[in-house]
Amino acid sequence: MKTFIENMPKAELHVHIEGTLEPELSFALAQKNGVTLNAKTPEEMIAAYNFHDLPSFLDIYYAGMSVLIGEEDFYQLTMAYLTRAAQQNIVYVELFFDPQAHTSRGVSFHTVISGIDRARTDAATQLNVECQLILCFLRDMSAESAMQHLMMAEPYIDKLVGVGLDSDEKNNPPEKFSAVFAKARDMGLKLTMHCDVNQDNTLEHIRQVIEEIKVDRIDHGVNILASTELCDLAKAKKLGLTVCPVSNKFVVQSLTSKEIKDMLALGLTPCINSDDPSYFRAYLNENLVALQEEGGFSKQELVTLVENSFKASWLSEEGKAHYLAQLDHYVAAKSAA
Repeated sequence: MKTFIENMPKAELHVHIEGTLEPELSFALAQKNGVTLNAKTPEEMIAAYNFHDLPSFLDIYYAGMSVLIGEEDFYQLTMAYLTRAAQQNIVYVELFFDPQAHTSRGVSFHTVISGIDRARTDAATQLNVECQLILCFLRDMSAESAMQHLMMAEPYIDKLVGVGLDSDEKNNPPEKFSAVFAKARDMGLKLTMHCDVNQDNTLEHIRQVIEEIKVDRIDHGVNILASTELCDLAKAKKLGLTVCPVSNKFVVQSLTSKEIKDMLALGLTPCINSDDPSYFRAYLNENLVALQEEGGFSKQELVTLVENSFKASWLSEEGKAHYLAQLDHYVAAKSAA
């Protein structure tokens, strides 16, 4: 089963590029840029990854970004992740990036997106990994800041497929960003928002995301299972839910395998993703393997989850059909063998 999972052609729709910063690269960039880190070795850095909820994770996550300064840093970071993705047979990625976390440190929007986009372009030709970019707003910053960054992105609109919303959910409901997301939609961008596991007012946030913001997809969203009405809405709108099992475990001490099975049984469209794989020490294959081991997922259930990632993607219909055909060919070949 592990080999079957690892060799499947896959898509990843929920991965933060800043969350792929491995300790070894962090140390190399720190040395290059003259940044002093608290940890003395990569191993010491990993040992300090002691988080049990969203705020404690975010404290470590944002501190780690201090080494990212120049365009080449963002290029190296992105190429390192996309190289890892290719090794895991990930053929398509929709990649989050958090420009406010960098502009607030004096790094220009141009520097951030230029480095990431150059790696995206090179990965298509050198690694055969297709990638599209999602600009994420930080929900614990103001709506005015989010709008300013959306305007900063306008000259680079051809490099973006959508916008998202992440960071600390407490007292930062989706409706806070209604005008920003309406403007993004008018600019032709797709919409998604995080509804993290077991946050305050989570069902009301999911309702706002679906009914008021009118997103094209929901990130995380496991708590939707507590509301038949919201499940019915998500099904009617065919909304994908980008579930991240290993990161869930840091919050709820479970990979949420039962909940993911319940989603499948209800006809929802969950797919599996890695979220911040460097910090959670698990990329997409490791998430899928761990999920299968905890939940006893069948091959068909795993194939459905991977199919869902392509179906919930923001590819064209032709693009979806292309990758689904690759997956069908793989499954048929394995069945024949």
